[in-house]
Amino acid sequence: MGNNSSSTVDDLQAVEIHHWYKKFMTECPSGQLTEHEFKQFFGLRGLDPQANEYIEQMFRTFDMNKDGYIDFMEYVAALSLVLRGKMEQKLRWYFKLYDVDGNGCIDRHELLNIIKAIRAINGGDHETSAEEFTNRVFNKIDVNGDGELSLDEFVEGARKDDEFMEVMMKSLDLSHIVAMINNRRHSV
Repeated sequence: MGNNSSSTVDDLQAVEIHHWYKKFMTECPSGQLTEHEFKQFFGLRGLDPQANEYIEQMFRTFDMNKDGYIDFMEYVAALSLVLRGKMEQKLRWYFKLYDVDGNGCIDRHELLNIIKAIRAINGGDHETSAEEFTNRVFNKIDVNGDGELSLDEFVEGARKDDEFMEVMMKSLDLSHIVAMINNRRHSV
C-alpha cells in the first residue's frame, strides 16, 4: 500500500514538473532564460537601481553553473526551493543571495542595500528606515560584534527574530508568480 501513495506523489510531481516545463518553454523557447527575460518572466520591470541590483543578484544566485543563463533544471531547482524548501535550506539560500560579494559574510552595507531593494520592490510604509532596521538586525544577531554576519549568525538570528524572518520571506515572495503559472495552466 505504501507504494501506491508514493506513486501518487511521484505522479503529482511529474505532472507539476511537466506543467513547469511547458510554461518555461512557452515563455522561453530557447530553453535558456537571460537576465532580461528573467525580469520580464517574473514581471519585474521599471525597477529603481537598488531593486534592479537585487534582482540581478537573484538571477546570479539561480544561475548555479554561472553560464549567464537559467536553464530549466536551474529554474525547477529555484522554484522547488522557494515553494517547498525547508526553512534551513531557504535561510542558506537567502544568505548566499544577500552575500553579494561572495566573501562568506554579510556586512552592514550589503544588508542595507538588500533591505532598500526589497522595500523598493514590495513598496509600503515602514515604521523604521532601512538604516535603522539594518542596525537593529546587526545589534541583535551579530553575536561576536565583528560587523559581519556569518552563515551561523544569520541562520540563528533569523530563527530568533520574527521581524527579520518576515522581511526575508517577503524578499522572495513568489505567490504572484505561482498564481500566474497556475492561471496559465489552463491556457497552455
